Amino acid sequence: MNNKVIKKGYDRLNDPFLNKGTAFTEEERKEYGLVGLLPPVVQDIETQAKQVYQNMESKPNVSEKRHYLMSIFRTNRTLFYYVFQHHIEELMPIVYDPGIAESIRNYSEFFITPQNAAYLSIDHPEDIETSIRNASEGRDIQLIVVTDAEAILGIGDWGTNGVGISIGKLMVYTAAGGIDPSRVLPVVLDSGTNRESLLKDPLYLGLRHKRLDDEPYYAFVDAFVTCVEKMFPHLYLHFEDFGRGHAAYLLKKYITEYPVFNDDIEGTGIVSLAGALGALSISGEKLTDQTYMCFGAGTAGCGIAQRFYQEMQDEGLSPEEARKHFYLVDKQGLLFDDMGDLTPEQRPFARKRSEFKNSSELTALEAAVKAVHPTILIGTSTKGGAFTESIVKEMASYTKRPIIFPLSNPTELAEATAEDLIRWTDGRALVATGIPSKPVFYNGITYYIGQANNALIYPGLGLGIIASGAKLVTDRVISVAAHSIGGIIDAKFPGEAVLPSVSKVNFVSDKIAAAVAEEAKKEGLNRNDFLDVEDCVSKIRWEPIYR
Repeated sequence: MNNKVIKKGYDRLNDPFLNKGTAFTEEERKEYGLVGLLPPVVQDIETQAKQVYQNMESKPNVSEKRHYLMSIFRTNRTLFYYVFQHHIEELMPIVYDPGIAESIRNYSEFFITPQNAAYLSIDHPEDIETSIRNASEGRDIQLIVVTDAEAILGIGDWGTNGVGISIGKLMVYTAAGGIDPSRVLPVVLDSGTNRESLLKDPLYLGLRHKRLDDEPYYAFVDAFVTCVEKMFPHLYLHFEDFGRGHAAYLLKKYITEYPVFNDDIEGTGIVSLAGALGALSISGEKLTDQTYMCFGAGTAGCGIAQRFYQEMQDEGLSPEEARKHFYLVDKQGLLFDDMGDLTPEQRPFARKRSEFKNSSELTALEAAVKAVHPTILIGTSTKGGAFTESIVKEMASYTKRPIIFPLSNPTELAEATAEDLIRWTDGRALVATGIPSKPVFYNGITYYIGQANNALIYPGLGLGIIASGAKLVTDRVISVAAHSIGGIIDAKFPGEAVLPSVSKVNFVSDKIAAAVAEEAKKEGLNRNDFLDVEDCVSKIRWEPIYR
């Protein structure tokens, strides 16, 4: 924080990083010109938090609950995170996904304050540095989450409205990973939108033209990256919800220069691999014996496949041997190498038609499952109900413990429900879902369902990178993060989830952060010197207490 000017009166009450509301002591009220500006009773943060939670509970639906919690976020960051952290499993789907989807759709209509975000326009790239400087207000920024909002969750292109995803992601970084909220910055890169409803909406707050691409787009992104890396030399930069045409290219461009991370490509891959490692610890099988199929070969689907592919090599397979285990299905059906519309990320996993006698018939998921016999089936298709009863029963007919992860979200886009998967496989499926799922009681056993929520990984990864001052996020760092999660579950417990509960995310984040910091030091990437890795992590972990 820039403490050269001490804020007083309403300036202090209106600063969410400094405001304590009714928790300002009598001495503080005198010191900061607050006498008479607050009710006379001095409360502690625990009492304030009880009031916030009770008020939130009284709201009739998720939308109203989220609007109320965001009003607390806008006015008092410490109180907001105190409540969020103490009710993290309950509030995660309200504050972030899936509750955030409606807020993004209606962002322009409900806009009240910028919530300390930076809005950058491709029409005015000359304003990038000024905009970042204004938004950061002299704060030493350690973490930026940036989006161009072309591929928000499962709901697509939302232009400037997509800034909400950057804000929401940073909320989870703080609540789950203890990243200081005064040292983060949400950013949206507005290069236009291709959503006609936004372009025609008189209330839409973003640029009113189609998305610019190619040289102007990449120059815009590069100007942003160069600017923030220069302004904040130890910055950890998180790319979020970029479209499939740009996400992998940008990650590849910057990954050897700066500590950067793309959650859709890498985060989803890490948590999916961690879930599979948990499932295999329950089944007693090896990853290198599995046949992998993903339905939905976009940014997330290819990122997950790449992570599994790398893990198989880490476990001893050659690249050629590992590649034989992978099959991707997209809108064209099973991907073949003679298809002219394959993306660079799809191409390494495309198969030869000569492998199948009926390759021309493999244009739907069910046909592909019957032809390939996958033992792992992952869904990132955003096609609700795509994992049908007949597909799931087909898998269960040839593998004892099918691993099935319907990861698409929000709820209506999920490929299957956990309850159906357990029922259709007579309790044998090892399941993780992209949305929160209640435990499933079946044949006398309660099956706990792991949520393949990226929040289990990226807060701890970020905490470890920032704590160690890592110069890069390498493949080994990411692998270590996945194994850190996969080792937490109790494989002998009947009905055990393949991933730890979101309620344990603070514990999980600390475990990941320590492993990441240790690996960064092992690789010589750390810019911060430390002897004890747990101490290194705990020193930078921010807690929601009034200072």
